[in-house]
Amino acid sequence: MQTGSLTFQKTLQLLLNERTDQGHFVGELSASALSTATAISALSFYLKRKTLAADKRAHIEQIITASIAWTLRQQNTDGGWGDTDKNYSNISTTMLVEAAFEAAGVTQDHLPAIENARHYISTQGGIAGLRKRYGKDKTFAVPILANCAMAGIVPWKEVSALPFEAACVPQRFYNLMQLPVVSYAIPALVAIGQCKFINDPPWDPIRKTVRSLAVGRSLKVLENMQPESGGYLEAIPLTSFVAMALIESGRCDCTVVENSIQFLLDVLRHDESQCCWPIDSNLATWGTTLALNGIANDKETLAQLVLAEPERWLHCINWVLSCQNTTVHPFTGAAPGGWGWTDLSGAVPDADDTPGALIALKHFYDLVRRPDFRAKLPDQHRNSFGEELEQQILSAADAGLKWLADLQNRDQGWPTFCRGWGKLPFDRSGADLTAHAIRALQIWKSTPMPSVPSDRIAKSIRRGFDYLRQKQHSEGYWLPLWFGNQDLPDDINPCYGTAKVLQAYLECDLVDTPEAQNGLKWLHRHQNDDGGFGGGPSVQWKNASLGSSTVEETALCAEALLTAGKLRHQNADFNDAAIRAVGWLEEAVETNSIAIFNPIGFYFAKLWYHEKLYPLVFTIAALARIETGLPIEKQEQSQA
Repeated sequence: MQTGSLTFQKTLQLLLNERTDQGHFVGELSASALSTATAISALSFYLKRKTLAADKRAHIEQIITASIAWTLRQQNTDGGWGDTDKNYSNISTTMLVEAAFEAAGVTQDHLPAIENARHYISTQGGIAGLRKRYGKDKTFAVPILANCAMAGIVPWKEVSALPFEAACVPQRFYNLMQLPVVSYAIPALVAIGQCKFINDPPWDPIRKTVRSLAVGRSLKVLENMQPESGGYLEAIPLTSFVAMALIESGRCDCTVVENSIQFLLDVLRHDESQCCWPIDSNLATWGTTLALNGIANDKETLAQLVLAEPERWLHCINWVLSCQNTTVHPFTGAAPGGWGWTDLSGAVPDADDTPGALIALKHFYDLVRRPDFRAKLPDQHRNSFGEELEQQILSAADAGLKWLADLQNRDQGWPTFCRGWGKLPFDRSGADLTAHAIRALQIWKSTPMPSVPSDRIAKSIRRGFDYLRQKQHSEGYWLPLWFGNQDLPDDINPCYGTAKVLQAYLECDLVDTPEAQNGLKWLHRHQNDDGGFGGGPSVQWKNASLGSSTVEETALCAEALLTAGKLRHQNADFNDAAIRAVGWLEEAVETNSIAIFNPIGFYFAKLWYHEKLYPLVFTIAALARIETGLPIEKQEQSQA
């Protein structure tokens, strides 16, 4: 293989060990106290309102008991709960845990823990503190307060009414209606809105009449949006909120509730040490494309891996192709062509997973067109990697590129799901999303596409860079939309954002632009004394020399610096920073610290998670650039 370091080989093998038998990656999301709390509430309300067979009731009761025991073990010393086992406490998760214990009827059994939780909530400002955390965005604040109201610990008057009747309007008009929730939260808007209406109806007779007439029709919207798995967006909190709200609205027998409860039972993690839920089922498509694209930074490594296991890698690329959305999506109304974060039915096409898939497909498209690669394939596999696969990839790429280009916002950036929703967090355009979209368009730009002419692709890229110029902070960094750092003010993560945006500049040969140079200088200035990047006081390593940096952020920044070194060898500062970062990563790998994950990921509404694959996929992407990313003399110094 081109990259010969033992560290690279070890990391690569660790990554390959995570594959399924079919060749793709599933990963593992962190267990979530927040998800577990909402699931406990939903299941508890279900038991109270539903007539069940004795064995099923006993089964759910056992799950609730075990989940409460797991949740108690996650309580922090300040009395609160964080989203994961590595997060600081926050008022949202702590309020949901208290509500869950009340719903399950076990408050008196665990009074010391609950009293400590109530004290923590008080120190954070109570209901006012919760509202302050989310500002004008009601996407999560209202469901939390509604959950607490259902449990009897918050009066319904504190729960804002949601205009669930708006869901009866055709989907294409949602972005014009100034809804108080983000695009992906329409199920919560409907279910929580109905629950508030039934438990605390408005005094206004006109509004009361309108909402009464909209109850049945908006429930149909919920039914139509619910995926085959039963999990809205495969998300445990969202699905739990929908289930509990409908149950407490007197609809515990409806299909949506039954499907939601079954989803919660299906995705439960249950073994001798835990009974809990993650924030989402999995990020399989995202993790797979990150792995493929990281390995493909060393094209010869990718080629040799495929030659060694052609059938397994063929399964993998066919699996990526099969994850593409081919119909109008019932959840967002998205056109065919995009990819979501998982192959499961609750996924929704978005502007981060679609670029990831498009870039992975281009790597395989280029590979199967190489005569030297085809000549080395075993005879029985040569046809499988032939013209038919090329055409399948081209067809998928054409649809994906059109979908991506059509999604670009008027502000010239890319949003996550829906064009034109720009008022609330996680609906607006994002720098990391825009950079990823640019990279996907750039890598396919020279390949003729029937649906997306090259001049349109070029125009979209130019507009995307205009957006990135506007969003660069005066100090040189960019902020991402879907990733954070809990040790920084407002949970921002400039390391992730800057590293991801720089990749777009570097891959478009714009390393000498002021924006790219300022971004690289920012990275250089903010490298930690230990040689790594990011992190903070919450990061704890057994190996003191690793300091407080994280594998995830260090690997991302190292990849950007290594890529810049390849393009501009004369900048010794950037190359030295890259060498120090690689040295930090090598030590993390050799001490098995790469198996330890840190919560840098944001889910919807700023819910933290960590993912088992992130340290591996980000590190392999960085290490794969070593021989092609450093000047010759620096390579020798690094190897020495």
